Amino acid sequence: MTEHRTSILSRMFVVLGFLFLIPCALAFQLIRINYVEGEGLRTLWTKQAIDEIPIPAQRGNIYDKNGTLLATNVADYQIALDPKIKGLTRDQINQLITKLGEVTNQPASEYRQKISDAPSRSRYVVLAKNLTGIQKDEIDLLGIKGVIIEENFRRKYTFGSLAAHSIGFVNHSMNGRTGIEAFYNDELNGEDGVQQVRKDPFNRVFEYVGAPKKLPTDGYSLHTTVDAYIQAILEDELKAGVEKHNANYGTGIIMDPNTGAILALANYPTFDPNFPGSSEDENRRNFAISDMVEPGSTFKLVTAIAAVEQNKVTFDEVFKTPEDGEKVIHGLTLRDHDPLGDIDFAEVIRQSSNIATAELAMRLDNDRFYQYARNLGFGTPTYVDIAGEESGRMAKPYDWSMVSLPWMSHGYELLSTPIQVTQAYAAFANDGMLMRPYIIERIEDNNGNVISEHEPVEIRRVAKKRTLQKLLPVFESVVSDSGTGDLAQVEGLRIAGKTGTAKKVVNGRYTSNYRGSFVGFFPVDNPKYVCFIMLDEPKPVGYGGYTAAPIFRQVAKRISGLDDDLRNQMILEPLAEQSEYQITPNLVGLTVYEAEEMAETMNLELSITGSAGLVQQQIPMPNDTLWAGNELKLTVANSFASSDTTSVKEGYARIPDVKGLSMRNAIALLRSTGFDIEKIGSGTVFTQFPKQDQIMKIGGKVTIRGKARSLETVTIAKLDK
Repeated sequence: MTEHRTSILSRMFVVLGFLFLIPCALAFQLIRINYVEGEGLRTLWTKQAIDEIPIPAQRGNIYDKNGTLLATNVADYQIALDPKIKGLTRDQINQLITKLGEVTNQPASEYRQKISDAPSRSRYVVLAKNLTGIQKDEIDLLGIKGVIIEENFRRKYTFGSLAAHSIGFVNHSMNGRTGIEAFYNDELNGEDGVQQVRKDPFNRVFEYVGAPKKLPTDGYSLHTTVDAYIQAILEDELKAGVEKHNANYGTGIIMDPNTGAILALANYPTFDPNFPGSSEDENRRNFAISDMVEPGSTFKLVTAIAAVEQNKVTFDEVFKTPEDGEKVIHGLTLRDHDPLGDIDFAEVIRQSSNIATAELAMRLDNDRFYQYARNLGFGTPTYVDIAGEESGRMAKPYDWSMVSLPWMSHGYELLSTPIQVTQAYAAFANDGMLMRPYIIERIEDNNGNVISEHEPVEIRRVAKKRTLQKLLPVFESVVSDSGTGDLAQVEGLRIAGKTGTAKKVVNGRYTSNYRGSFVGFFPVDNPKYVCFIMLDEPKPVGYGGYTAAPIFRQVAKRISGLDDDLRNQMILEPLAEQSEYQITPNLVGLTVYEAEEMAETMNLELSITGSAGLVQQQIPMPNDTLWAGNELKLTVANSFASSDTTSVKEGYARIPDVKGLSMRNAIALLRSTGFDIEKIGSGTVFTQFPKQDQIMKIGGKVTIRGKARSLETVTIAKLDK
């Protein structure tokens, strides 16, 4: 019995010994962790808890050639709170969440709940996101310690869809997806900064750690060659043309032939880059650089240049085309749009004869013809600095069939992009020098320092200058009354160009649907603008001369009204000699002498009431009809200010309404009232700031903005001579 009891006690002592060792071991570990290895472990924990988050750099702006802001960044704000900061009281927290509820129209309890739900040691609690600057300012004015205001940026395209396909758009991460935004993404993005933060085990930020480790470097700004006024004209007329002819889409490009600078590029339908996802994918496609199509008769420029330069044709040679307008070549029937009979070389181009053009091409060997096409830029990218360009397609001569050369001569069996056709005609206009198209003029940092500046790039000479001088009147005749491009005519403006019509291929077979195009340049004697227009499946008529040429005409008219130099070169006969009536000019704001001088140049009879001052009123009104034999009645007065002058303090004046006046008339009127003027654009004033009838101190600045004028009233431009 005693032995059994001893055994039990022994076991109990062993168990008690083990139980005594456990707290000893724990105590030992606590001492080791806190005092022996404590510093190292605390350092390790700090390293593991501290992380780095980026401080986004501000993306660079994009401007047009005149400095108009096209794309920029707008800020929204995030409000966070450090609830553990020393000195923060409960009353201040209540004041903060109450104000947040007021500015966001959300219940204050929502923000109180966010603070309550935060981890107990959290020093970074996000309360509200996407606040406006005004909302942010109201929170900032509280002056509460511990409130963290963070600035975030989103991309803003200031004119909506204007130049959308050139500029492109960005994704949610502010990275460019298309257009300039994508091509120059690295330059625009800048370099993000770095901020150290503490994170909890759930990877949530709960505290900022000191000052930023590295500040961000903002992106560069891009100054484009795009002229916002010309861009708006092109988009406006392209939209009208697509809708009028019920086309699938339309494409337009305007280029400076001397440099290759793209002044405007448009597609319709278009999209708003502020909300790119709200439009169909097809609307975001930049057809101007990525649409590979058979160019049709616009390609006859290649055939004409090659034939003339290789002495394969004389200008007085007569081509006998079949009476029925059809000819079989190697088993395939080639047709003209109408039977043309016997025609000389100029008429081959002017009347756009496929049969005669094919005959010309077959006088050349395949390699020679191919080389001229490549010299003009077909079959190779233009390397324009816009993302998404296609190179076109043109087979090597050893892959051609028996009918390739005659069919290629008028724009079939090859694929080109609209910008390639525009580049080729720009070389024609530029005395044979092919220029590389470009859209970025210079890159600047946020201090205005120029980082890089584009110099026009000459690629190659496509033909001898004398060859093109011989062809110039031929292509100018296309826009004559007897040419296929007669609907592109602008009175007083010399234009050279070519129509194009090509059947569409669907599933490998030609259909009865067409693409109609027109490409031309003006003025012929000193080309400043090359303009390409194309419509996809215009209805009911597909010919480029009927569909694209009228759009070109409207664009050229409006550009001519916008361009002071070009407008002054316009050759217009006095309207009084052309008909029994004429459109009255705007004489309001001129002196009597200026009005009389203007009237004399237009053979107008004046009847003037008043002896001195500026023209205050005219009958008929500007742009109205004045019949032959009638007088233009003018009323002149010394002041244009409101008759109620008692309310205007000395040294101040009432701003007159100058909207609708020519730029010169508006300037004269404002200066006569005593104001300084800031002029933007040219043509007719369509907006002013400050607005009319406001009282402003004499000597103050009034900003007036002009836009293009219709050439039906272009004689008003004589005021600027």
